[in-house]
Amino acid sequence: MAQAKPAQPAQKSGGFKIPSGLVILIAFIVSELVFIFLFGSESNFTDATKMTPKEGNYLGVVYHGGFVVPFLMTMFITVIAFSIERYLSIKKANGTGKTEDFLKTVKSSLNSGNIDAAITACDKQKGSVANVVQSGLRKYKEMQANTSLTTDQKVLSISKEIEESTTLELPMLQKNLSILATLASVATLIALFGTVLGMIRAFAALAVAGTPDPGKLATGISEALVNTAIGIFTSALAIISYNYFTGLIDDLTFSIDEMGFSITQTFASNNN
Repeated sequence: MAQAKPAQPAQKSGGFKIPSGLVILIAFIVSELVFIFLFGSESNFTDATKMTPKEGNYLGVVYHGGFVVPFLMTMFITVIAFSIERYLSIKKANGTGKTEDFLKTVKSSLNSGNIDAAITACDKQKGSVANVVQSGLRKYKEMQANTSLTTDQKVLSISKEIEESTTLELPMLQKNLSILATLASVATLIALFGTVLGMIRAFAALAVAGTPDPGKLATGISEALVNTAIGIFTSALAIISYNYFTGLIDDLTFSIDEMGFSITQTFASNNN
């Protein structure tokens, strides 16, 4: 009797591979150039010393945020870049069609005993869920042809195959989420640092004998407020992105768990 071919492991759905360090470096360079040549343009100020922004010119006001601004801008651009990258990667992991329709098709084929049709549906769907389900279905076929194991051992083998396939897929789904989570906290701290520097400058202007220099006082206050605003906005965006993508990944994981349970239970009920 010919032996059944071993189940093929699920292929990682991959994703849009972007070196994290390179993204951050490019974001920092872009931020510095924007800060120097756009925000720091003399056309934004009333004089060459760049002490007083023109009335209503917010680019000059942001420039007064000081050297901390490019770091906050780097974090902001990084959050945007990784949010786009995660969106595209998770969309690819979902596959070519709706996950709900795919699961219904597989369950229907599985209940009718047509495993080949279910595997064909996985080939059409692609993505992380389809990869894991296909791996489980191939192990299902292998266990059907196996006569040396008990039913419980076969079910355990199928379950283990699904778990191993899931382990291969999850790292690609969760990639760069830790960076978003880190930026959510760090952006606030860097903004606070810039705020403190601005307040120090403002109080230093007030501390001089005689009439305080209104230009230096305004610069210090601008530095504090600009850094606070950019940092809070960046942190909020990072938190929203992290929670949103975590929710999408949880939905994918639930779908995988649901199909894994259906495959093992169907095999157990058909082989009692």
